[in-house]
Amino acid sequence: MVREIVKDIMVLMRRSESAGKEDLQTARDLLDTLNANREICVGLAANMIGVHKNIIAVQMGMISIVMINPKVVSHSKEEYETEEGCLSLEGVRKTARWREIEVEYSDMMFRKHRNKYKDFTAQIIQHEIDHCNGIII
Repeated sequence: MVREIVKDIMVLMRRSESAGKEDLQTARDLLDTLNANREICVGLAANMIGVHKNIIAVQMGMISIVMINPKVVSHSKEEYETEEGCLSLEGVRKTARWREIEVEYSDMMFRKHRNKYKDFTAQIIQHEIDHCNGIII
């Protein structure tokens, strides 16, 4: 189900909790909401649809994937400065991101994954994990 995007900063600043199998509907809703906003959005975190669980959805080319309880386990030394927008906020803001990251997460079948990402995909994932931690750019 496509959900409304939360724009309340106080809601977005609240740290999310670990997600479990009981949160699969939230993961589906997050994916539906991302796909409905595909033209203007490349990633969402569950708190952006009002649910404080560690779940993100990320566009990776033509597909979108859900990451449950994502965690950056390693990253490159190289950082770069960029500007990011957010569906929950107006305008763009400067931020620093690592060029490459390695992320552990579970998929919607709760299978564990550990993958490396770089450049724009890594940037999206970092932005959405920040949301889960209550960090707003």
